[in-house]
Amino acid sequence: MEQLKIGKFIAECRKRENLTQMQLAEKLNITDRAVSKWETGKAMPDSSIMLDLCEILKITVNDLLSGEKITMDNYNKEMENKLIEMVKQKEQSDKRLLHAEIIIVICCLLPLIASIIIVQIVPLEEWLSAVIVLSSLIPLLIATPFAIKIEQKAGYYECQKCSHRHIPKYSSVLWAMHINRTRYMKCPKCKQFSWQKKVISEKQDGR
Repeated sequence: MEQLKIGKFIAECRKRENLTQMQLAEKLNITDRAVSKWETGKAMPDSSIMLDLCEILKITVNDLLSGEKITMDNYNKEMENKLIEMVKQKEQSDKRLLHAEIIIVICCLLPLIASIIIVQIVPLEEWLSAVIVLSSLIPLLIATPFAIKIEQKAGYYECQKCSHRHIPKYSSVLWAMHINRTRYMKCPKCKQFSWQKKVISEKQDGR
């Protein structure tokens, strides 16, 4: 999927409809900065607003994902290919984000571990030891909300009760009891609480 080509296509369609970036953003309840990122190929429209975007621009989802108008002869096959490609790219992107989360946490834990070792080995006054250890916690405290945001957005959580896979709200992930990436949350489908594990694919294999 060529994001730059898609971005140029969005810009062309927007101008054809006599809309500014701000006007399009207001219709979609997003920022004009997000629209700018689409049109410069730096980001893709979120799947949750893709249908509304296509309706406003008077194009199909397949046109959007192809970055051009698609003829009816090739419509079904092109749509299938683009949707499959989109799913694959999201899964690859989610895997990279989850790997980045691990790296962020490790990098933030290293100063804490190092400070604990230092205060154990080097004879220091108690107040200085406390300052060193508490200071080493700052990177971890700053990075934790970002790490949780990555985990919330990347992939899906699978309900243990009904096997429904979903992306929960940030607050749900933030305050949920957890063991690594498995969190105790309420399923939006069956409305029951269970330990929900992180998965990459939206659908289960074989479904």
